[in-house]
Amino acid sequence: MSPLLDLRYRLEYAVLRLIIGIVRLFPLDTAAELLARTLRKLGPGGRRHRRALANLEIAFPEKTAEERERIACEMWDNIGRVMAEMMQIDRLLDEPERMQTEEDYFVKRYRGKVGPVVAASMHSGNWELASWPMALCEANAAAVYRLVKNPYVDRYLRSMREKLYPGGLFAKGRGPGGRAGHHAARQLGSYLRQGGRSETCALAFLADLYDGKGVPVPFFGQDAKSTAFPAMLARRTGARFWVGRVLRQGRQSRFRISVKEIKVPRTEDPDADIRWITAAVQAQFEQWIREAPEQYMWTNRRFA
Repeated sequence: MSPLLDLRYRLEYAVLRLIIGIVRLFPLDTAAELLARTLRKLGPGGRRHRRALANLEIAFPEKTAEERERIACEMWDNIGRVMAEMMQIDRLLDEPERMQTEEDYFVKRYRGKVGPVVAASMHSGNWELASWPMALCEANAAAVYRLVKNPYVDRYLRSMREKLYPGGLFAKGRGPGGRAGHHAARQLGSYLRQGGRSETCALAFLADLYDGKGVPVPFFGQDAKSTAFPAMLARRTGARFWVGRVLRQGRQSRFRISVKEIKVPRTEDPDADIRWITAAVQAQFEQWIREAPEQYMWTNRRFA
């Protein structure tokens, strides 16, 4: 790394720490409300807002332009709250009463004996909290995340998530520590196999983004290319497959977290099995998104 680039990264990191320090001066709910109002003003009108509207038009052609605009503005409100909550994630996790798991029987059934699990969630509510049921099940949860190019920022953001993912964070993407392709598959498969069927070991993915190398499966009436990696990993390692979402309760930092299990087929046609799992995941995502479209992050690329 050149000295000039290192200086740039250090300055970016200093600015981030300053912003986080200011946000942490306020109580959690106050900070969330302030950032929600800020994003509602700054978000609309830009390139990402236009992408959100384009995605909404594909997903909800029956809605009027005004209805789609309202959903997009509500989305910015939610994103602002997520930003504030992640800057105070330690305080949020110290108040577990803020997180309600819908399927309590799920937790009671699998606590301490879940075995290896692959979990897929989506950018809805506060998506970072989707791993909370795994913590309640006493699973040694880990997650796959996209590497931040700035190594100082990346290291700091990783440290903020340690309590959510005691099993660690596996980076993907370019840069120091990033992994991709077959190397990542071997590394993640090894992590799941280490857990064994008698122990608890979970690996979480955000699986709702467009993947140019993915499997085209139905999503809001389109064949959307979706990542098949979680399905492939679960099938190869014998892991269970869970799918989850986080739903914000009103305009507060309180959440209802849903978990459903998808049965993993293991026929003589592995490609068909992986496609079936991937389609089932996206179908469940679509059902949940339709229930609360304003809480979904429509700014990401999803359709070709």
